[in-house]
Amino acid sequence: MPPRKELSLILASIFLIPILSPSVVGEWSDDGWLTNLIGPERMENGDEFGCHGFEDIDTLEENWVIEACREYLVSHTDSSRWGKDPISFGITGDYVDNQTALALVNSGFLITGDMIQTAPEGLVAFSRNGGSLEKNSANMELLESAEEDSLVSIWWRARVDDIKVREDKDLMTWLEEQDVWFTTWGEWYFHEISSDAIEVNAQENTIIISNPKSSNAWEVPGSVSLEIDGNFIEVYDNEGEQFPDLSITERKLKHGWRTHENGALFTIMPGSSVEVTIDDMPDEFSYSTLPTFNDLHHAVTVVGHHTTNLFQWSSDFQESILTFTWLVERPSVEEINWSLPIIALSVLIAVPVIVKRIVEMDDLE
Repeated sequence: MPPRKELSLILASIFLIPILSPSVVGEWSDDGWLTNLIGPERMENGDEFGCHGFEDIDTLEENWVIEACREYLVSHTDSSRWGKDPISFGITGDYVDNQTALALVNSGFLITGDMIQTAPEGLVAFSRNGGSLEKNSANMELLESAEEDSLVSIWWRARVDDIKVREDKDLMTWLEEQDVWFTTWGEWYFHEISSDAIEVNAQENTIIISNPKSSNAWEVPGSVSLEIDGNFIEVYDNEGEQFPDLSITERKLKHGWRTHENGALFTIMPGSSVEVTIDDMPDEFSYSTLPTFNDLHHAVTVVGHHTTNLFQWSSDFQESILTFTWLVERPSVEEINWSLPIIALSVLIAVPVIVKRIVEMDDLE
């Protein structure tokens, strides 16, 4: 091969190597906002932190991310104000195979969603039945027709690749004005279990309402409505303290009680009881569990999907009363391909030398 062609091939190779060099997949990154500032603020708001796996990894193909995501999350934050361990796991798509379902259950997850049609054994599936919080994507007809005593899940994702998704501020304002229970997947799930466990017994002119200690992953209060004639004289907890009042306008889960036209409702923590004194105990009374806190019409949660950066995902909702179920995804990060700077330096050195050599060869000819 003539010397000029050899030099030309070398020069072409130098320019092509950086273009053809593959990017390097790096180690996984951490979202420090889960621990610092934003995470504690969201926890105080009543939010829940669940899992969504690892960024760009298909959970159905790579089941190892289920336990790995759980370990990542618990190392940064508790899952809820009611419990440490995460119980909600988001699955992309409408199907969960048996192997993935078993891996979820073995890692302590109880809830999945939000496009899954049928929940596998050992899991509960919550569906996306409230549309999206993305601007111009809300389904107002769907939201306005929510069934009584139901949980409405609304989709949210702050970024898709590098594109920022804009929230629907009008929808947010409308939601914040509704008489609904702002809750999360896990809170809703355990409130129902806790409510079903409540026991009511009469003793002379008092009624004892107790919620037994549970072995559940979270300690969530349950709610019951007492239908009875007569005036309520006093309500004390099992430590002899006055049981706190609930406002009819309260929309975030908390323990307490308030009267209604047919009696009173009570929200009680597991492992506790209240003693209700009636001025004139009737011969009969009834009670029923409440599907929703404070007997509100229905419940609403916004589900934050693929939450890789809590600050970005929550920054538009710092002043909002809305409650979120954050499905946290461990973010990936690209390592620096150190071969590229070396190649670049080689190009800077080699190109002038080769060009000069070619010119000298032309002059000799």
